[in-house]
Amino acid sequence: MINITIAIFAYLIDRKFGEFRSIKHPVIIFGEMIEFFEKHFYKDSVSRGALLVIFMLCVVGTIAILIQLYIESLGWFLNILITSVLASIFVAHNMLIESVKNVLSAEDKKQAISMLVSRDTEHMSESDIYKASIETYAENLSDGVIAPLFYLLFFGLFGIVIYKVINTMDSMVGYKNEIYINFGKVAARLDDLVNYIPARITAVLIMLSSYDAREKYGTLGFYKDGEKHESPNAGHPITAMALVLEVKLGGDTYYFGKLKHKPYFGEGRENITKEDVQNALQILV
Repeated sequence: MINITIAIFAYLIDRKFGEFRSIKHPVIIFGEMIEFFEKHFYKDSVSRGALLVIFMLCVVGTIAILIQLYIESLGWFLNILITSVLASIFVAHNMLIESVKNVLSAEDKKQAISMLVSRDTEHMSESDIYKASIETYAENLSDGVIAPLFYLLFFGLFGIVIYKVINTMDSMVGYKNEIYINFGKVAARLDDLVNYIPARITAVLIMLSSYDAREKYGTLGFYKDGEKHESPNAGHPITAMALVLEVKLGGDTYYFGKLKHKPYFGEGRENITKEDVQNALQILV
């Protein structure tokens, strides 16, 4: 019951105040630790990447447990208050919404969307920009909101911290390129594992937001197209969002000058509008 209360308060604090810009975000510290390990111990091998994962989980996990035990010793009221504030730092719904809104209001929308996605933006149409915005919002609803709250709910402060450590490792070394194909493999697989349930919960919650989508496709109607994504998780919330908005997301996309053939998600129209993005931002708010 305490964790449920903390999860609710943490979410509300994030929605009201967003990031506390006066302090150094813990994720930045995690990133610096990863960079330190990579600088001194990098090797193009799966085993060396596994050592990075063990190093990060042991160091950060130990600190998180000690902090959690200390806060719990202060009594239930201070435990709820302090843990809610600390946990809110790891929930990113406010920042996610503002980031997507910035794309809508920016004079140079290509530049704005390039800050959120890794795909090439130079030759994007306005519809492409809006599509990328919706896909980013849908995918990060899981990574930045539902997954952190899920692990907070079940494992307390320790759970949300460890999740963000894993997520940060994946975002920094979990790439299939020459440098990280081996070194980042364990981090990437671990990130897939911890996001498996939250991604599907996110997709279900998105579907539950629309009676019409549930009636037409069923609550689990996202699964068929969601399984087509190269990620075992990202396709599900993206497909659910496409079905609710009645648009078609995904499709061929350029990355680093090369065309990558990607499946489509959803069955609606392909021309994506600003209103579609605004409607997406109203889901799970």
